[in-house]
Amino acid sequence: MRKPARVTVASGAVAAIAATVWLAAGSEAVPASFAEPWAIEPWPATSLHAKELRDDALRRARVWRPVDIATFDFGSNPEDPSEALSGHVVNCRFLSEAVSGTTPKFNCVLPDGEVVKVKYGRNPEIPSEAAGTRLLAGLGFGADRIYIVPRVRCYGCPPLPFHTSRVLGFVHADGLPGVLAPDTRVTEFEWVAIERRMDARPIEVEGEAGWAWFELARESEDGTTRAERDALRLMAAFLVHWDNKAANQRLVCLTRDGQPDQPCPEPFAIIQDLGASFGPHKVDLTRWREMPVWTGRSECRISMRHLPFLGATFPDTVISEEGRRLLARMLTSMTRAQIESLFSGARFAAYEGGRWFGPSADEDAWVAAFEDRVRQVVEGGPCSGNT
Repeated sequence: MRKPARVTVASGAVAAIAATVWLAAGSEAVPASFAEPWAIEPWPATSLHAKELRDDALRRARVWRPVDIATFDFGSNPEDPSEALSGHVVNCRFLSEAVSGTTPKFNCVLPDGEVVKVKYGRNPEIPSEAAGTRLLAGLGFGADRIYIVPRVRCYGCPPLPFHTSRVLGFVHADGLPGVLAPDTRVTEFEWVAIERRMDARPIEVEGEAGWAWFELARESEDGTTRAERDALRLMAAFLVHWDNKAANQRLVCLTRDGQPDQPCPEPFAIIQDLGASFGPHKVDLTRWREMPVWTGRSECRISMRHLPFLGATFPDTVISEEGRRLLARMLTSMTRAQIESLFSGARFAAYEGGRWFGPSADEDAWVAAFEDRVRQVVEGGPCSGNT
């Protein structure tokens, strides 16, 4: 079927305007060399068995591994074996493809072909996700790796990459970046967050690797105790992870090699998007400080029904005493210096000189609020956890 003429004309007009703005923005640069983008391969499964393998993996999935909390650096970027993200300036090539969410971000290709997600601009998800992922990783939960980088030089980036990609996708002009010589025009972004996914293979069904909290059983069939899963649930309440739709959690396999349609030997369930944490309105000190961890402390009940989306996929839960004690041991293992570095390393007070977040920019107040929430976990219970 032919497209209506006015739609075709509109698409052409939008593309022309985008091209004009694109070429006027940024600066000329010596062409850089970038390998073809490569992606993380999912766990091998045919469509006939994918759901069966996914459901089996979620039943058996671990959610926590013992770590040495005392030696973890909560204030610095994760290790960077490739050293691609370790310099003061990171070079990448714009990848024009749809990205989810409502805050400024885009996908970019590093020189070796690795695809990373870049969050930029006046974006509270930058400090939130950096602190949230470092906290989870340091306590032994799974998490992606977030790097706070002073400057990104993006080859082929439009001045507003997130919004431009949305518009180009809407008018089916996704190929426009290639026409505009992506390796000769550069746009720079300061103090961004670069996301690398956890080193594991996603377990997918029809391209989706997410899981809802109501799908996560209290105890796995083998390996994961109820205490570990309850500790993760309580951690979600601690952070106020209210944007917990299935796409914001991910099921992965820690084993790299596998045969098609064979079960994953080491399934692991993680929270993959913590940009809306420390809120509920994304890095909201006042609300985070005032919101109790427990909905019903005497019965150790947690709930997210009072938050945006009415709790989304997170059902009301009574935490077991073993789960409470496990998380309490983790949190009290952190020193005050580690807690301070968590917020300073994520630059909670640095954005726009502290003006962007208003009262939320007070790092000392964040540390005090964190310690109070730890106290609530420690002083909760004893929990029966029978319902």
